[in-house]
Amino acid sequence: MVTRTRFAPSPTGSLHLGGAISAAANRRRGHWFLLRIDDTDVEREVPGAVERIVADLEWLGIGWDEGPLRQSGRAERHREAARTVGSEDVEGALRFGRLTLLRPDGSPTYHLASVVDDADFEITHVVRGSDHRPNSELQQKLARALGFEPPEYVHHGLLLGEDGRKLSKRGEAVSSVEDLRHAGIPAEAARAYLDELGEPAHDVHLDLPRLRRLAIDAISALPEEELAARVGAPVELAQALRGARDLNEARAMALTILEPQAVKLPGEARPTLERFSELRANGLDGKEIVRELKAVGGDLKALRLALTGAERGPELWAVIAALPRDEALRRIDAAL
Repeated sequence: MVTRTRFAPSPTGSLHLGGAISAAANRRRGHWFLLRIDDTDVEREVPGAVERIVADLEWLGIGWDEGPLRQSGRAERHREAARTVGSEDVEGALRFGRLTLLRPDGSPTYHLASVVDDADFEITHVVRGSDHRPNSELQQKLARALGFEPPEYVHHGLLLGEDGRKLSKRGEAVSSVEDLRHAGIPAEAARAYLDELGEPAHDVHLDLPRLRRLAIDAISALPEEELAARVGAPVELAQALRGARDLNEARAMALTILEPQAVKLPGEARPTLERFSELRANGLDGKEIVRELKAVGGDLKALRLALTGAERGPELWAVIAALPRDEALRRIDAAL
């Protein structure tokens, strides 16, 4: 049996993380996967939202076989189906029992469009949040009245915020895929987290510490050229950025190395800096230099300040390795 699935977000902004769970789950189950845009409620649509959702899915590596398909483009098909089972009420809306199919202006509602499109595109399975359970019952009833066999609905747990309520775009520091991107979480970490969650049987809390651990792993695993490209830094700096907790921190690390703050160090730092200059001029690599300076009780904090203008940052040996010899010696002279 060929499994056909779909994901149908509303164009109200960036992709919600709860929606991302559903999108990933439908993609995993589906041999064929449709990206459908539920734009039946025109007033709720946010300009540019479809493009943002597409960008979010692409960033996560969730592809589709057809779409993005706007439901609004199939309104006539929806109206045609509604007329076979609906009856008009006093306000001019077309209804099926208590369920509105067409609004008084003739525009199709969510339930009607969803049922008709699932049938026409031969969707076999729909994975979505447990808050859709009541919708599933209504849609099964409507589908059978229209002569369609409804897809199999699979409901997963919801993603909760710190307050134990459904994760909301209002008041949450992180609630959307776009938020993760802005926080510097690599796409590989976000997708790994979604795959770990799978189709949770119960509600789960968003685990930001876990996401950050996955981000560290993802940054460590990136090829040097890829890491440098994402940070916007020369590839020579990639090794120094491996310890970053996210891409934003990696960018800050790169900036510290590329554009250090000027410092003036006290005389006590001179022996360490002069010894560094000797070792660097003799061609020793970063690890050898740090090892030599540690052996003689060198002031490594002063050396870091001289090279980067900061007290903390990437591994010192990696900073030394990233800097051309002449540039490193120039910074030492300037600090002295």
